[in-house]
Amino acid sequence: MGQSGQRNDQAGTARGIYLGLREQIATGVYAPGDRLPSTRALAEELGVSRTTVTSAFDQLISEGYVLVRQGAKAVVAGNVASGETGPSLKTGTSPPPLSSYAMRAMQMPITMPAAGGLKYDFRYGDVAPDDFPMLAWRKAVSAAIFARRERLGYGHPAGSTALRQALQGYLWRARGIRCEMEQIVVVNGSQQALDLCARVLVDPGGKVLIEEPCYAMARSVLAALGAEVTAISCDADGLDTARLPAPHGYSLAIVTPSHQFPLGSVLSAARRRELVEWADAGNSLIVEDDYDGEYRYDVRPIPPLYLSGRGRVIYVGTVSKTLSPTLRLGYLVLPEGLVEPFVRCKQIADRHSATFEQDALASLIDTGAYERHVRKMRRMNAERRAAFLDSMAAAFGERIEVVGTSAGLHVVVWFNGSAAEDEERLAGVAREAGIGIYPISRLFSLAMGRRAGFVFGYASMPVRNIPEGVRLLAKVWPQQV
Repeated sequence: MGQSGQRNDQAGTARGIYLGLREQIATGVYAPGDRLPSTRALAEELGVSRTTVTSAFDQLISEGYVLVRQGAKAVVAGNVASGETGPSLKTGTSPPPLSSYAMRAMQMPITMPAAGGLKYDFRYGDVAPDDFPMLAWRKAVSAAIFARRERLGYGHPAGSTALRQALQGYLWRARGIRCEMEQIVVVNGSQQALDLCARVLVDPGGKVLIEEPCYAMARSVLAALGAEVTAISCDADGLDTARLPAPHGYSLAIVTPSHQFPLGSVLSAARRRELVEWADAGNSLIVEDDYDGEYRYDVRPIPPLYLSGRGRVIYVGTVSKTLSPTLRLGYLVLPEGLVEPFVRCKQIADRHSATFEQDALASLIDTGAYERHVRKMRRMNAERRAAFLDSMAAAFGERIEVVGTSAGLHVVVWFNGSAAEDEERLAGVAREAGIGIYPISRLFSLAMGRRAGFVFGYASMPVRNIPEGVRLLAKVWPQQV
């Protein structure tokens, strides 16, 4: 073994000796005032160098567990209480008190990454790794890293100037949004955008309106904050504005008007007008989550609600569906009067989003590479969508109804003759066969006595795998539920 390996072994041994002595002090094997073995004796006993033992003692001395005097053995410090150095709370001890926010958050269903191991996983929200523009992204990130900078320091909490300028142009070209660069705040994905909206605009106990069903993590943001949530049902025309409550007293409404999540409906022009009038009457704001606005297959992209929002709409965009959710890059377009409070709260949350990644995305947008990639992904996901719809029609026929097919990267499939109460069991049957399907009941706040439904995402699978997965699902699907 070379010298480097020897140093690593010694460092590891010194760490072990330090931890062992610290544990003995913590558990009372060595009480305050007790003498510790000499470094020479301990080195001989353990078969290590005296230097290694001395290093461990030096760490204990620096942390105040051990005292040394000239010409005397090291002793345990008199102010070290038994048990105070344990790595975790002992079994049976009371946990430290949590804030009311943490207690509410602990009650929320946890959303974890997919466990993996499924050959046919129709998990929504994921994208195919082979779709990521690896070469273009690597080139852009390398250029950002090697760009000459005066210093490496903290960035502006609203985001880099380069990315905000690039997004300003992109939003005008792609979504028809005219805004000033200063109205754009870069965030760590749409999840942070929703969290910031809630923290800036809603007090605990404040009233917020959401869709039913809706994105589960949006509901969790509000529940953890302690907001009073009113859920309004959605149908083929989006949020049912006939069910809107009296407008006064509501801080916020969170909606997905261009592609309702998860049902896929588009908020009609009449209902858009009614929702904006409702917000105007109550002096409240609307958060427009445009999570997959780039993906329209049958018609041109639906204009954002922001365009007709009378200055009451906060627009939320993300690159999670066009590039990758692993990048954690999203953005807000804010009414001018809200920019400063959002920037202040963003700075408190995380100082700023990752700078190199922001500059890389700005480069992709400025060179046109990002929009070329979006067009390519629209074509590829249209192929996946067609493969899924054709396969489901062939395998299940009239036993199913598919909704939300004109846009996005997922659809909802309703299974005729199966009840919502059967969803989890049916998902388990599919998982045993290596197929991931995801019950829609998890996105509703209340049981509604309806058909079984599942949200199927198709953007993360090779086109050739989709028909195979559907055929296998049909094969294992119970004929009678």
